[in-house]
Amino acid sequence: MHKPSAVTPDAPAAIAMPLLTQQWLDLAFVHWAVEPAAVAGLMPPGTVPDTHDGLTYVGLVAFRMHRVGWFRTPGIPYFGSFPETNVRLYSVDGHGRRGVVFRSMDASRLIPVVLGRAGFRLPYLWSRMAVRTVGDTVTYTSSRRWPGPRAHSRITVRPGERIHEPTALEHFLTARWGMHNMFSGGAAYLPNDHPRWPLHRARLLTCEENLVAAAGLEAPTGAPVSVLYSPGVPVRLGRPARPAPAALLGP
Repeated sequence: MHKPSAVTPDAPAAIAMPLLTQQWLDLAFVHWAVEPAAVAGLMPPGTVPDTHDGLTYVGLVAFRMHRVGWFRTPGIPYFGSFPETNVRLYSVDGHGRRGVVFRSMDASRLIPVVLGRAGFRLPYLWSRMAVRTVGDTVTYTSSRRWPGPRAHSRITVRPGERIHEPTALEHFLTARWGMHNMFSGGAAYLPNDHPRWPLHRARLLTCEENLVAAAGLEAPTGAPVSVLYSPGVPVRLGRPARPAPAALLGP
C-alpha cells in the first residue's frame, strides 16, 4: 500500500475536463470521532478507514447543492438546486488517495436522487428538506420519503469567526479531494477540485437526528468533536478511477 497522500487545503490536481460541475453552499460540518474498527466493515473494496491521530470520523454534512451541470454546460437552475444532508466516513485506498465514503445522501429532488442511484450507485434518498437562515443561525431539516428506512434530522448552527489557520483536524475533515464508491463495474475513486474552503467555527444549537443510525452506524451519544460552517465553494468532479486492490492494503 502506498503511503497516504498529504492532507492539503488545495486540490492536488486541477480537473481539466469535469464530468460534473456544481456549487456546495451554506455547509454545516458536524463530526464525531470513532474507532477505525467500528467502521472498517463499511468501506468499499480496496479501501480502509482513514485516520487522524489514531481515530477516524463520522460526518453529518448539511448544505445546499446548487446548479448541478454536466461537463461544461451551465448548471440546471431548478432540478440541479436542492438541499442535501450526507452521512459520510473517511477512507484511503491502496494508491494513498484520501477520500470520503457516503453512507447516505438525503436530497429533496426526486430526479437527481433517481439519477444518482441508477447512474452512480450513490446512496441517494428522497427527502422533504429545507435550509432556513434566521438572524445569525442556519437550520437544516430533513424527513425521508423514499426509500427506507425512515429517518429525519434537524440541525441548527450559529456560524462564528472565520478560521484563518485551520487545525490539522479541520483540514483532515474538510480537505477531501475525492470519494470512494461502488460504481458500475466495481469500486472506484471519483476526484474533485474546488477553491480552498472558507471555514468558520460554529456553535451547534440543535442536533436531533437518526440519520447516522439509519446509515448503519452506532448513534452518537456525546457532543461532536468538531462543528464547522462554510458559505461554500464551486466544485468540479472528474471521472472515476480504480482504487488499488484490497490485497495491497494493510490492516
